[in-house]
Amino acid sequence: MTSPTTGRAPALTVTGIAGLDAVLDGGLPANCVYLLEGVPGSGKTTIAMQFLMEGARRGETCLYVTLSETEEELRAVAASHGWSLDGIHIHELDPGGDHLDPDTQYTMFHPSEVELGSTTRSILEEVDRLNPQRVVFDSLAEVRLLAGAVLRFRRQVLALKQYFNGRGATVLLIDEAQVAEQGLHVHTIVHGVMLLDQLRPEYGGDRRRLRVTKMRGRRYRGGFHDYEIRTGGVEVYPRLVAADHRREGRHEAMSSGSAELDALLGGGVERGTSTLLVGAAGTGKSTLTMHFAMAAAARGERTAMFIFDESLRSMVTRARGIGFDIEGRIAEGLISVRSVDPAELSPGEFIAAIRHAVEVDGASIVVIDSLNGYLNAMPEERFVLVQLHELLAYLGQLGVMTLLVSAQQGLIGPMHNTLDVSYLADSVVLLRYFEAGGRVHQAISVLKKRTGAHERTIREMTIDERGITVGPPLTQYRGVLTGVPHIREDG
Repeated sequence: MTSPTTGRAPALTVTGIAGLDAVLDGGLPANCVYLLEGVPGSGKTTIAMQFLMEGARRGETCLYVTLSETEEELRAVAASHGWSLDGIHIHELDPGGDHLDPDTQYTMFHPSEVELGSTTRSILEEVDRLNPQRVVFDSLAEVRLLAGAVLRFRRQVLALKQYFNGRGATVLLIDEAQVAEQGLHVHTIVHGVMLLDQLRPEYGGDRRRLRVTKMRGRRYRGGFHDYEIRTGGVEVYPRLVAADHRREGRHEAMSSGSAELDALLGGGVERGTSTLLVGAAGTGKSTLTMHFAMAAAARGERTAMFIFDESLRSMVTRARGIGFDIEGRIAEGLISVRSVDPAELSPGEFIAAIRHAVEVDGASIVVIDSLNGYLNAMPEERFVLVQLHELLAYLGQLGVMTLLVSAQQGLIGPMHNTLDVSYLADSVVLLRYFEAGGRVHQAISVLKKRTGAHERTIREMTIDERGITVGPPLTQYRGVLTGVPHIREDG
């Protein structure tokens, strides 16, 4: 049982949902009343069950008071997640018989009553009998309808709070999301408020997000946090804050496995930096990332690749064509590849997958291929640069090298970027086609490198069964970056 400690920070009641506890900076302050508010289908009942099951696992007495669902329905929901509610007391209030009479309903919850009516007395008697440490009250929507008036409803909730005050119970009140005046009255009474929201994009599955809007005397992580309802419960993905993750890392350069490419890059790419690979489709951007991944695997380091634009099968086939046994490296655990469906993956879940790859699996290189797919994974385009900046700062502080792929629109001639993130990256590598001698060639150049000197030449690049080969500088041409160069006449 959790209880406040005199003169110290209050004891915390963990919710049983790791991501939510992280948002709450460890859990809910114990022995207080909280409001869990959300639209239908947002997972309020599922979160409440996980909250009580965590208490039962810790040996606490837990009580679920239900006015809106039957015990059979609750057990069916639990069974769908593979759970058992054994050890949790369920108190079902059946509004049958005389309880449906309007006069009885208003009398039950009138503030002038010494006892709050037969329904309320039933709840209090059950609490007195069990003396629970965790209580879920589902839901306030039923109380609101029975109360009828705003004042009566507010005083009913206030009476419940005062009753639980000093009883050593952490109480979760479930309610439907309210934008009207009645909903806000509850916010001023409770110790904290957690809001569940549900987005319905025009294409793809629904996306859910959580926000803590109030927590008295307690630090918490503000803003929206994505979450998913899966078989097995709710998973919350806390919003990434780069400043919370700092550690000392190595700063040496990482080789690409190609001496010529390393020379072009001024000795390689430094750990803790981000490199943007820009170019038209087919210019070799993804192949370049494979070079770095295979070179890292040869050193015994891990690479995590997140691919939006192709399947794992096509990637493996392409790797075979350039002589890379990427399947073997995947089997060894040195390269992990996750094919991402932007229509189904929320931004928060994507960030959580990257964090797991870095913090748990120990990846030293992260590849995002491509940013165009990453943009499509965002529910609102205007936030993509803010989140990407936070992600790159986080990876940089952990000493992880990030490779970002961005596809340009067009093939030869003027190019156009759908998303300009060149100012966020530490290095920018440009790949493009050019015409010469009746053939289409490929060129590579480094436009920017914050962490040191680099070659400013434009070199020809070829891709064959040996991978990428970088040739000598194209000194015989001018205008290579236009796509249609001319032979220099000045020697």
